[in-house]
Amino acid sequence: MNESSNIARPYAQAIFELARDSDRFDQWSESLKFLCEIVEHPDIGILINDPRITRQQVLDIVLEIGADSFDEHTRNLVRILGHYRRLAAVPSIAMQYESLRAIEEGIIEAELETAFEVDDEHQSSLISALQKRLGRKVRLTSNVNPDLLGGVVIRAGDWVIDGSVRARLDKLSSSLGV
Repeated sequence: MNESSNIARPYAQAIFELARDSDRFDQWSESLKFLCEIVEHPDIGILINDPRITRQQVLDIVLEIGADSFDEHTRNLVRILGHYRRLAAVPSIAMQYESLRAIEEGIIEAELETAFEVDDEHQSSLISALQKRLGRKVRLTSNVNPDLLGGVVIRAGDWVIDGSVRARLDKLSSSLGV
């Protein structure tokens, strides 16, 4: 596990517990998403990592950007992360928080990768089938990848179904020794 994940774990756990206790999962998800957008912005990233910029300067900038969006809990999180120079860990914190939230809510994140756009009706059918197969609620995101040529790749947790034409061609090529 990388250092950022280790740093993020206690923060994600604390945020998760606060969100669960106050029934504010959605608000925390939105706050963390916005905070990620801020710290992942190239200009802010440079400031966060510049040793010439003080902790307080970085903190003031991030708080100013989020002034209209952050509640007091989010501002406190930013202050703590800024004080310990851990703002760069926000994306990892958000990812771990969302994982904890999904487990709590019995949801599994699934990704559908297709060569062409899939309509809502087919996505709904796929969600129903996955929910039946996995025994959990499924939150599906869809991505178009023309390199697949055709077919689909479905990822849900550790579970992967690769029914793409690209995978079939690779398998055929491998079996022919090409």
